[in-house]
Amino acid sequence: MRPPLESLRILEACVSASSFARAAERLCVTPAAVSLRIRTLEAELGQPLFMRAGRRVVPTAAAAQLAGRIRAALDGIAGALDEFQAATPPLRLTAPPTFASRWLAPRLARYSLAGGLPIEVDVSPDLRDPSAFDVAIRRGLGGWEGLEEYRLAPVDVTPMLAPRLLGTRRLEAPGALADFELLPHPDWQEWFRGAGCEPPRDLRFAAVEYPTHELDAHAAVAGAGVALLSPLLFRPFVEMGLLIAPFPMC
Repeated sequence: MRPPLESLRILEACVSASSFARAAERLCVTPAAVSLRIRTLEAELGQPLFMRAGRRVVPTAAAAQLAGRIRAALDGIAGALDEFQAATPPLRLTAPPTFASRWLAPRLARYSLAGGLPIEVDVSPDLRDPSAFDVAIRRGLGGWEGLEEYRLAPVDVTPMLAPRLLGTRRLEAPGALADFELLPHPDWQEWFRGAGCEPPRDLRFAAVEYPTHELDAHAAVAGAGVALLSPLLFRPFVEMGLLIAPFPMC
């Protein structure tokens, strides 16, 4: 009968630490669980593995020799995994800059902590040659030739502005936005129609057009105008009180 690998790993830790308690701490288990594993392993192997010497546990000569072989085997497994991961090319992922910084990066950080395969992120705003990436995340209606497409989620936008810009006013209808400068965005006309009204003729747009929605958001926080932003990406700005969304957010 061959003991479980976990039992052998615990044996190696106990021999290295010369203490069940320190081995338990290293392995993030309780000392009682370690003691039970060692007793079970002794029963499976048919011989004692440790002797008590005061507060210390001393491995038998056979146990020390076995632990050394186990350590070498575990090191070999770890080395093989390192070589495998080093030989595995990274997943090349491209996404728009704002989406990458506001939504993707925090989730990739959790993915990295979980020990996932390496990912190489590109934040080019345009879709490059398909040979330059493995996965692309883009906003659009699809129809990218030569690529498999999967719909991830709808991307809605809503006006957001700094609290001090709004003051004590309440915007009762979309047309009231004509009283403010709007930060340029290609979807303003579509947003007004989706809100049930034609775009006011007297809309005023800020003189500066920013290349990313991230910059739009920070300009809005500074009071430069009303930005058309995605709640998916910028809801935290509203929750922190940096921006106000005067109309319902999806």
